[in-house]
Amino acid sequence: MSMDDGWWIVMGSGMILFWGLVILGIVLAARELSSGRRSSDRGRREPGDDALMLLDRRLAEGEISPEEYRERKAVLRGD
Repeated sequence: MSMDDGWWIVMGSGMILFWGLVILGIVLAARELSSGRRSSDRGRREPGDDALMLLDRRLAEGEISPEEYRERKAVLRGD
């Protein structure tokens, strides 16, 4: 077989496909590694945790009193 039979098209396409898959694999692996830390944090939290964290911060900064903190925390938790 000579390269004049059109095998160069098949080989060229195969090389492009191979390197495209290698690059795609690297991009997907990097994306998974970078988002893995963020998604693991999301997986452990419950929906109301963001509000509780905000409430904790407001108490720490002195924006609300401890009594107000306890009242709002009870409301958020459904107590």
